Amino acid sequence: MQSAAQHPTETEVLSGVAVDYCLAHHVLEGAEAAARSRDAAVFDWYGTHLDGDAPALSSDTVVGPRVVVAPELDRLPRSDISETPYYVLGPDTTAAPPPLRELVATACATGAQNGFASLLADHAVVICLLRRKNLGDTLDSWTITRLPSSIFCDHVGDHVVLARDLIHEAGHNWLNDALSATACEISDEARFYSPWKETTRPAFGFLHACWAFPLTMIYTARVLEETTGDLHRFLVAYLDQQRCLLSTTADDHADALSLVSDPGLRQRLHAVHQEALSL
Repeated sequence: MQSAAQHPTETEVLSGVAVDYCLAHHVLEGAEAAARSRDAAVFDWYGTHLDGDAPALSSDTVVGPRVVVAPELDRLPRSDISETPYYVLGPDTTAAPPPLRELVATACATGAQNGFASLLADHAVVICLLRRKNLGDTLDSWTITRLPSSIFCDHVGDHVVLARDLIHEAGHNWLNDALSATACEISDEARFYSPWKETTRPAFGFLHACWAFPLTMIYTARVLEETTGDLHRFLVAYLDQQRCLLSTTADDHADALSLVSDPGLRQRLHAVHQEALSL
């Protein structure tokens, strides 16, 4: 693609390996889809916008510029390559309205103030806000391996809650990258009971849950003193719920960790799990 067109040098490009890594996946995903559908115009757009036009979509935050979008739900179709809906930056992408961009900036600041700056900086680059819900509603959020450092999530319009969910999903992105970087392949044969799904899951999914939920527990415990009223009660209830769920994984987690071949990664997963259990 770089040989097709030189990126304009005067364009301000977001810096950082993690940001480049994220945006490259969006561009390659979009270009492949355009090629398969024989849409030459869209394919050419990606050839001349190797950053997905991210500078025009980004907002400044304490963890660096973040791309914040809020597409309509019908713009997130499922496809042959992913049962999970997702959204790719493209020529018709527009930035989220200013209030949502400010919400993300404040959420990033709150997450950073409570010890998660590097996680958010490297693993929450593109943030796709979906439905606005009420405090206490079920909030859907997810990531997909095809778009690392991208997060899809509902929100309640509160930066403290959004920071929690960004940390959770950034944790999933981090673990996906960590497993790839250390060449760890988790066997699908071993299965463990996941209290969050109330079902038995392969070790990969179990380890993901036992990493991402403890991160949100650690964050919630740290941010509690900054909250009052309904928000405080909501977070206290959330932390109590997570304590009960995580406690049931204590025995199985050690067995699941034995499937992680990299000692450093295994120790990191163990340490965060233990810290959350101690809360």
